[in-house]
Amino acid sequence: MTLPHRPGAIVFDMDGLLFDTEALWQEALLSAAAEAGHAIPDAVFNGSIGIRRSQCGDLFRAHFGQEFGFDAFHADWRRHFWRIAERRPALKPGVSELLEALDEIGLPRAIATSSSGATVERHLAAHGLTGRFDQTVCRGDYERGKPAPDPFLKAAERLGVEPRSCLALEHSHIGVRSAAAAGMMTVMVPDLLEPTPDLRALCIAVARDLHEVRDLVIACA
Repeated sequence: MTLPHRPGAIVFDMDGLLFDTEALWQEALLSAAAEAGHAIPDAVFNGSIGIRRSQCGDLFRAHFGQEFGFDAFHADWRRHFWRIAERRPALKPGVSELLEALDEIGLPRAIATSSSGATVERHLAAHGLTGRFDQTVCRGDYERGKPAPDPFLKAAERLGVEPRSCLALEHSHIGVRSAAAAGMMTVMVPDLLEPTPDLRALCIAVARDLHEVRDLVIACA
């Protein structure tokens, strides 16, 4: 498994790729649901992976009915998430090693996420990663969210690198579709969802973790 060519920049997703937060969102969802007396099937949570939680109203109303009060439920979901995240932050394996390798090689890097700028800053600060990324593209920086290509195109624009020269790292199905639509070399690093055959067709590789991504990048440096 090798990259087609040396990337000019790396564009990272955040939740589920840099930080083990998708599992925390799932735990928070189950806590908020139990508090409200709801049962949440896996299909509902899985449908929320990779997009803004505040945009999941239609998904929840399709399951619970149009009268479901999603805004209030979302507030409780977020409250449970931050309660869990503040006592159990988790960096995904290989993050530090990959960033060190990119420093040595001199490759610029950006984050392209559906999260808010405040959330990005909070997570980076919690893990000592403030200043380790050249650009951060967050909610509000682009018109259309994932699976549209806008977040990744904006990241390439800010880095000053053509999208086709960028290596995109994603964990979610929606994120892979977004990066591939932007024309980037896309590597999926699965988190809660494994790649389907059509997702594999959009990727140049599927990596076990960021240690494996580091080896791929070093091999073509």
